[in-house]
Amino acid sequence: GSDQGQLRSAISEVVQDSSSTVSYSNASKTGKYHCLNLELVVHSEENRNAIYQALKAHPDIVLVL
Repeated sequence: GSDQGQLRSAISEVVQDSSSTVSYSNASKTGKYHCLNLELVVHSEENRNAIYQALKAHPDIVLVL
C-alpha cells in the first residue's frame, strides 16, 4: 500500500482480536509503496482463506502474497 499507517489499520481491522505481529518489510525505490509482514496463528484453512480474502478486498491494500 501507499501509506504504512493505513496498512497497519487495515490489517488491524481484518485480524481484529487475533494475536498477530506486523513488521515493516520493504519500500519501493521511490517510496510510493510499502510492504509489511503479518504473522499470526490460524486454526483452520477456512480461517486462513477468510483472512486472505478480507485483506485482498481492503481498499488500502494493493497486493497480498
